[in-house]
Amino acid sequence: MAKVANNQKIEYIDNFLQGVREICDNISQPEIDKTINLLFNAWWNQNNIFFIGNGGSAGTAMHLAGDLVNCTTDIENIPPVKALSLVDNIIRYTALVNDQGWEKVYTEQLKNYFKPGDVVCAISVHGGSGKDKSGIWSQNLLRALQYAKDNGGKTVGLTGFDGGAFKEICDACIIVPYDTTPHVEGFHVVIHHLIFKSLTEKIKFANEQIHKK
Repeated sequence: MAKVANNQKIEYIDNFLQGVREICDNISQPEIDKTINLLFNAWWNQNNIFFIGNGGSAGTAMHLAGDLVNCTTDIENIPPVKALSLVDNIIRYTALVNDQGWEKVYTEQLKNYFKPGDVVCAISVHGGSGKDKSGIWSQNLLRALQYAKDNGGKTVGLTGFDGGAFKEICDACIIVPYDTTPHVEGFHVVIHHLIFKSLTEKIKFANEQIHKK
């Protein structure tokens, strides 16, 4: 087998990585900043942050919720980030799908926990294509976002392609500006870790300022 130099370009790999570079150059940093500040305000006011998604995005929702809970792990005597994934309770989840339908799987859970000021963060590659146009598979996310807005909450979206319906309904919407699912889903994980790192730093800084007074 011939040796390949470490800096040698391999076309199919380089094409994929070129897409990643384009995303880095074109993604909206102000929208990322708005999202981080919205989540920071939720922590400051001790509101809940609910994460939802379908398919691969469900995995990202679970991972992001789990990480945000750890934002305050190394800070003594400070309230935690109240992050919850509505994907995690498989018994409740599948019961709702079976009894009330896929489109209600998140709104019915929110009815148990949601309070004014809470945040719903939905993660989706396409973000839906509009009310009742994107099929039953994404209406559960759009219904949950609308439920939050109708009940005094805030909404965050992580999406891709053209942003879909998320860009209209969300208070903050991070759109990965690329038209392939692998790039969008992969970059959502990059954004996830950027949010975690930045939110942790903001909380630590706020804590330091409080104790200086």
